[in-house]
Amino acid sequence: MEKVDHIGIAVRSLENSLPYYTDILGLKLIHIEEVDSEKVRVAFIDSGNVKIELLQPIDETSTIHTFIEKRGEGIHHVAFGVKNIQERLDELKEKGIRLIQETPKRGAGGAEVAFIHPKSSGGVLYELCDKSGGAK
Repeated sequence: MEKVDHIGIAVRSLENSLPYYTDILGLKLIHIEEVDSEKVRVAFIDSGNVKIELLQPIDETSTIHTFIEKRGEGIHHVAFGVKNIQERLDELKEKGIRLIQETPKRGAGGAEVAFIHPKSSGGVLYELCDKSGGAK
């Protein structure tokens, strides 16, 4: 793991949540995009050394919608920046770590991403995020 790339925060509405980060905290909105594979709209915010990713569900089938219904809005995951994501996943699997995805998929900003199951990481959902292929 190279560094913490971003912290994902589940929100009901980007429009209602963004002013807190931009107007109150004075942070800069980087961009907003939809990630169809996860059924979310995401807003990336520059907070200096770590980005904040706000995740809004697009519909009720989104895992973010389910998360919010069960736990409410709040921290969803911590993402580590990695290179050679498939190698990292293979290493974790060899060490007995339970993975949600054993192969990466396309995530926000064009990054290759995969998640470690919280049952293998003390209840925290971790994302591996590989931007070495030119992702934002």
